[in-house]
Parts: sequence; structure tokens; C-alpha cells
Amino acid sequence: MAGMKAVPETAMIMAAGKGTRMMPLTKDRPKPLVRVAGTTLLDHVLVHLRNAGVGRIVVNVHYMADQIEAHLAAHAGDFAVTVSDERALLLDTGGGLVQARDMIAGDPFICVNADNWWTDSGDNAFRRMADMWDGDRMDVLMLVVPFERAGNTQGTGDFDLDEQGRLSREGGKRARPYVWTGVQMLSKRLIVDAPEAVFSTNVFWDRAIAAGRCFGLVHEGQWFDVGYPEAIGMTEAALGYGG
Repeated sequence: MAGMKAVPETAMIMAAGKGTRMMPLTKDRPKPLVRVAGTTLLDHVLVHLRNAGVGRIVVNVHYMADQIEAHLAAHAGDFAVTVSDERALLLDTGGGLVQARDMIAGDPFICVNADNWWTDSGDNAFRRMADMWDGDRMDVLMLVVPFERAGNTQGTGDFDLDEQGRLSREGGKRARPYVWTGVQMLSKRLIVDAPEAVFSTNVFWDRAIAAGRCFGLVHEGQWFDVGYPEAIGMTEAALGYGG
């Protein structure tokens, strides 16, 4: 499509969580292999990435890592797969990015959590993000959804969004109009100066917000938090499956 920017060649998929919130569904499998409407959460992400033209993925693993590695092996024809092994120590999201940084080809890159489910309305969300990306102004671009359209969310909203598209979250915990979808684009220049081995991506986000370099793009399709067991059936019902 004329004028469209190239989608990043590499995506990192965050798949190393313990699956605690998803028990008992994660008693015998890691959370990314839990299914919604017959499709694993991991495969759902992979379909969106493949449709956007992403060719390389880095996947971090910890809980029941062997299952995820075996599952990824079945996709070797679709992606060049690199595994970032966190079996010995779960590094949280920020530490996970630091460990995987040198495995990620290209800059910026896509980062996706494996506990959300979305549909696109119009163009692929990753393509929309790539088209909005401006490396001169941005270190982070998050896909966000209005709180009233955040399916199954248990939160109160994560961010405020200004007219220039910048995200912020000043002040104490309160209701905010936009929810982060678990999908983002990042520049590797932000993934530096780790405060410790294990820490949250919030450290990097706060730096970007303080510098005015954290932006948001409003998702045009449906989005669902599928991070806890009850959310699976609720999502399937909203999508018109079952019943």
C-alpha cells in the first residue's frame, strides 16, 4: 500500500509467566497454550504477526518451557524462532526484554503479551502501529483501547492520552480512559540501564513518559483480557462461539 511504512521484522512474545492467574487451566500447560475458541493464545498472536509480515520472533520461556518450545517447533516454516530461556530465573517483563535485546534483529521491534485476544477492524493492528511509528519522536508506541471497549478487564484503565497522542499516568491510582492491550512497539535504545536483573517494563515506560516519548494508538477492533479462567468463556461468547 502506497505510503505505508514497513512493519518491524522482529517481534518478541512474552510467554514466560507462571500462569498463576490462569489456574487451574495452567496446571498441565503454560498460559500461552491455553485455548480460546479452539486456538491457543500463542497461535492467535502468531496469526496476527504473520498477517503483518513479521518473519522473526523471539519468545521468552519459563513455566513448562518445553511445551512452548515444542509448539514453536511446529511453526519453524513460518518464522525464524529464537528462544530466550528464563528457566533458571523469571526476569519479569523488563528483565526479559534486557536478556532478549541482543537476540532481536532490527529496531524498532514489536512486543506482545500472550494473554490478550483481539480482532482487527480495518487494517492489521501491527501495520497501523508501524505506519504511526516515528523514531524521531517515539521510544514506545502502545496499542490502547478505550476503557469502555476493554473486554473482561479487571482494571480501572492504565493511561491518559493527549491530543498529540502522548500517553501519561500522572498522579495516584485512579480511573483512566485507556487500557493497554499488551501490544507495543519499542526502540532498543530504551532497553538500557537496567536497575536490576528482575524488574517490570514500567521502568522503561516511565522513562519514556518523562521524556515525552511514550505514545498511544487507539485500537479499532475488539479486545479482550484473557488472563484469567472466567475470561475464556466470556470472550468466546462475545465473539459468537459456543452456546
